[in-house]
Amino acid sequence: MKVSVIGTGYVGLVTGATLADLGNQVVCLDILEEKINTLNSGKSPIYEPGLDELLKQGLKNKNLRGSTEIEQNIRNSDITFICVGTPSDKNGNIDLSYIKSASSAIGRALRDKNEKHTVIVKSTVVPLTTEEVVMPNILKKSGWKRENLGIGMNPEFLREGSAIHDAQNPDRIVIGSADDIARETLNELYSPYKCTKLECSPRTAELIKYASNSFLATKISFVNEIANMSNVWGIDFQEVAEGMGLDSRISAEFLRAGAGFGGSCFPKDVKALAAAAKKSKVESLMLKATLEVNDIQPKIIVKMTEERLGVVKGKKIAILGLAFKPDTDDVRESRSEIVVRELMEKGANVIAHDPEGMPNFKEIIDVKMAPTPELATEKADCVIIMTEWNVYKNLDLELLLERMNGNVLIDGRRALDSNLADKVGFDYKTIGLG
Repeated sequence: MKVSVIGTGYVGLVTGATLADLGNQVVCLDILEEKINTLNSGKSPIYEPGLDELLKQGLKNKNLRGSTEIEQNIRNSDITFICVGTPSDKNGNIDLSYIKSASSAIGRALRDKNEKHTVIVKSTVVPLTTEEVVMPNILKKSGWKRENLGIGMNPEFLREGSAIHDAQNPDRIVIGSADDIARETLNELYSPYKCTKLECSPRTAELIKYASNSFLATKISFVNEIANMSNVWGIDFQEVAEGMGLDSRISAEFLRAGAGFGGSCFPKDVKALAAAAKKSKVESLMLKATLEVNDIQPKIIVKMTEERLGVVKGKKIAILGLAFKPDTDDVRESRSEIVVRELMEKGANVIAHDPEGMPNFKEIIDVKMAPTPELATEKADCVIIMTEWNVYKNLDLELLLERMNGNVLIDGRRALDSNLADKVGFDYKTIGLG
């Protein structure tokens, strides 16, 4: 099948590369020539394990290419995926400007096309967007009759850091179709996958995506509240989580206490769903609480640091981990941003390290960076682990303590063995360990 993908961000690149790997003829489209040139050289503009290799393979067998010729390539394809960003505005509302721009480009491209065409929204959008924004915009710009246009919504369920695996081994595929054209096209495209395929309306597919992310975010904030109680009552939350996870209705997934969730999905999606609900006069107290708890968690890390150092002003504090999770360079809504900013405001001498996220983080905060964890922690009064990269989990704690001036170790992700840290001589503190 001939596939065009609008947007070469995280979702667009993974979608394009994995569909090309299935044997489809895929063209990834973007207005930024630099990103397309990078793609066509076999390099991914973002860090995602396995993506570079898949891009090179697609380019080599000529199943994949990038282009800035948007309208021409849309017209020459059978199906177009909209994979553009849907950021939040200052009030948490979804910004649909990129969606509107993409649908207008599709409409213009289809003016001179006689065959039927399918358009699938893969970007995360609030319910009714596909039917009430995308479809009317395309029909208006193209002058087409509705029966020639297949419209659908097919949400992605990709985890940054394991997106290639998730795309190639989906646990479910949601086919939100507004018509038979879209339903049949998506079923044909995804026929190689033998997982459950749920057919529904586009608005249902849109809400499935938001509900899934919001539930997982709520689960994280709930266990963080319980972990905060554990701190006060002298309980190890890890044991509590083990007991909870043994209940099959709960499971052990997403029961890890820490500094909270970040990234491009959970914070944005919870805010957007809450804002959309408010517009429709639906109260969403749980979503509001989920966000409030998440904002508290990094502040607890700062408080722990102050309690152990007494005064942070003038103290050298090493932050290990800037990406919101390991195996990605994504620093959007990173909890490290809050911790770094607050410590710097309090006069601390902050120096940071991350295996992949330093260039992106530098665009947010002008903080001192070190090329290695060893250099970051040299003569430090305190070390704070904010991302559970393997390089931090495998640190030689005895050598770390020897390099430092002090012995304060704050583990924002429970990445280390607390008993070992205590045995080595650290003043070790983490969330959920009383």
